[in-house]
Amino acid sequence: MENYKHILLAVDFFENDAIVSSRAKDLADRYQAALSIIHVVDSLPMTHSDYGLDLPFNLDLAAELTAVARVRLAKLAEQLQVSESKTWLEMGSPKQEIIRIATENEADLIVMGSHGRHGFGLLLGSTANAVLHHAKCDVLAVRLPDD
Repeated sequence: MENYKHILLAVDFFENDAIVSSRAKDLADRYQAALSIIHVVDSLPMTHSDYGLDLPFNLDLAAELTAVARVRLAKLAEQLQVSESKTWLEMGSPKQEIIRIATENEADLIVMGSHGRHGFGLLLGSTANAVLHHAKCDVLAVRLPDD
């Protein structure tokens, strides 16, 4: 097996990102591979369960989420010593954007977190599962603790 040359870390900025980031950094160091980071602001319509309505994605909220994500992405990139040119902040479907960026930038490993899903969560699928089945490169789904 050939060593990895370009590792793409996909982060969602939930509480366990440090576990996934640490694993990606360790692999990049071990293989002397380039490390890149992607975060995708999901643009799907949001549902407000109190009203039982699907609310259209609010553009003000999208701008706010993007601004917060940009700051967090820059901070993570600095911690992992990843240059700004190797970070991506995208808006859209996380699974599609992660796969697109990995393909366009010739990543040979995607590292992302995955929760064990059961019941309804499994039926709906997950971003990690979709990336695992559609990426053209290896995918490491780092098991995260169930809350």
